[in-house]
Amino acid sequence: MSTKAIHQRAVTASNAKDGFLPSTLKIAGSTILVTSMLGLTALAGGLVGLAMSYRNLPDVRSLKGYVPSETTYIYDINGKVMASLHGEENREVVPLDKISPQLKLAVLAIEDSNFYQHSGVNPVGILRATLVNLREGRTVEGASTLTQQLVKNLFLTPREQISRKVTEAVLAMRVEKLFKKDEILEMYLNQIYWGHNTYGAETAALSYFNKPAADLNLAEAAMMAGIIKAPEKYSPFFDFNAAKRQQAIVLDRMVTLNWISKEEAETTKAQPIKFGHVTSFQQSLSPFVTNTVIKELTDKFGKESVQRGGMRVQSTVDWKLQQLAEDTIRYGSGMLAGQADQLALVAVDPRTHFIKAIVGGVDSRKTSFNRVTQAQRQPGSSFKPFVYYAAFASGRYTPDSVISDSPVSYDDGTGERYFPQNYDRTFKGGMTVRQALAQSRNIPAVVLGQKVGLEKVIDICRVLGIRSPIAPVISLPLGSVDLTPLEMASAYATFASNGWQSDPTAVLQVTDGSGRLMLDNTPQRKLVLDPWATAALVDAMQAVVNSGTGKAAYFGRPAAGKTGTTSSERDIWFAGFVPQLSVAVWAGNDDYTPLGHGVTGGGIMAPIWRDFTSRAMQGQPVLDFTPASKFQRPNAS
Repeated sequence: MSTKAIHQRAVTASNAKDGFLPSTLKIAGSTILVTSMLGLTALAGGLVGLAMSYRNLPDVRSLKGYVPSETTYIYDINGKVMASLHGEENREVVPLDKISPQLKLAVLAIEDSNFYQHSGVNPVGILRATLVNLREGRTVEGASTLTQQLVKNLFLTPREQISRKVTEAVLAMRVEKLFKKDEILEMYLNQIYWGHNTYGAETAALSYFNKPAADLNLAEAAMMAGIIKAPEKYSPFFDFNAAKRQQAIVLDRMVTLNWISKEEAETTKAQPIKFGHVTSFQQSLSPFVTNTVIKELTDKFGKESVQRGGMRVQSTVDWKLQQLAEDTIRYGSGMLAGQADQLALVAVDPRTHFIKAIVGGVDSRKTSFNRVTQAQRQPGSSFKPFVYYAAFASGRYTPDSVISDSPVSYDDGTGERYFPQNYDRTFKGGMTVRQALAQSRNIPAVVLGQKVGLEKVIDICRVLGIRSPIAPVISLPLGSVDLTPLEMASAYATFASNGWQSDPTAVLQVTDGSGRLMLDNTPQRKLVLDPWATAALVDAMQAVVNSGTGKAAYFGRPAAGKTGTTSSERDIWFAGFVPQLSVAVWAGNDDYTPLGHGVTGGGIMAPIWRDFTSRAMQGQPVLDFTPASKFQRPNAS
């Protein structure tokens, strides 16, 4: 039924004999009726004059640009709803033509059946309410029109005072002069409170009946209209029988108005209803995803806009990969039971630097602390690729260059000598740079760091988007710095893309409730690394997976990566990539206690990395990395 048809039905009903007066009230004497009508006419005229004198009332013209607070929704990259966010009011605004005709009629019937005839104040309604209240000896029926209810909710306090009621009437008449009836009805249906912290017809319909407002049938619409009077009291979630009684009152009123037949009302009363569930609480399929997205949005738009602005946020996260990541963390937690109380995983697409999955801890129900973005931990040997890239970019080294794994010492700047040691406390003499990285030898990494310069290594980290503080200490090539897993995964993603980079993000696009684009994070890629040096590094990092300390990460397709185990045994890592995905996994204790001797990134984290990445790549094409021979080697510097 169109809005025009609803309008016509309301007009027809208003002209029907006794259309708005209950039959029990016809006994009121004609003298009382005439006197009351004359008084009401005088009252209406007085209100018009009063409206001219109320100069300091709220300016109803502000409603022209009024946007009610609205729930923000977060979706995965394929459109699946992952979270809903709201402040005090959980609301989704919809246009009037997206609301069921049955709901419009039911609301008008019980709240303001003369809506399309009055000018903001309804004398007939005032008369009816006056007679009913006199008969009962107390206030049992109100006379406020929909327009009066709207201005009361938007501009006034709920206190029952004569002055407030007069102000309400004045504002209602002003609104009626400024807005069309359909515009007022649309504002009302989107503003009204329906219980359980749900505001507006759309949110209420989704909560009570698990369907949009446009799809409500007459039985559901009548029940929703009956709830308006006292939402918490008449909610079917609290008292089903009370909700059914209210539904019957609405249907009977529609019969009285000749809007539906008695047979239709009785059939509707007997119709079974399938209920939804309370949706007023903030919902999230994955709190770590939600928190990451909220942080980005808050930095960009502010907290209030995120909670009240009705944003539609398309995240970069793939829900299928997110589920795999959470399953992998559970698997890894079992492997490390009694040794590490926390694990974290983040996956980044090298082609876009979009975050595809993020798990910031073992159990988001116990803590919201996101170790992917907030925990700065020492990366150990997984930092070495930054040093090796600097060596290749200098033009003085190739993966086949020979370097010595022999005892060395350096002045640490305090007058003391620093003697780097390998993890196994042995020396292997001359070996290729590729072998040194694959076997995670410490001394060659320290030597290379000194030869290319630690400031150069730090500069490369900055180019790769690492913002954590980095000091140029001699042991920096061994991971003497605190970084986040996201920084590691994003930097490795740039290696995987052969030097192309954009800022990592969990947000692809943001629109408002009307579809207006607010943010577009389409990748703005730029080449930040030398292609030959990057390809040479990837070649060496493949050796880590194929035959080195990270061979437990191998799963049958080209992959590159690096293990990380700190000398204090407080942190273990594996960070690696295939051409389509860069993944970093970390484990440790929040209180920084050691994990225990022999717990290594290669022994524990590489299998965890493989568990996730191998499943994430199922159904994806097997791609190879571009060899260094395709690029020109930089001149020696």
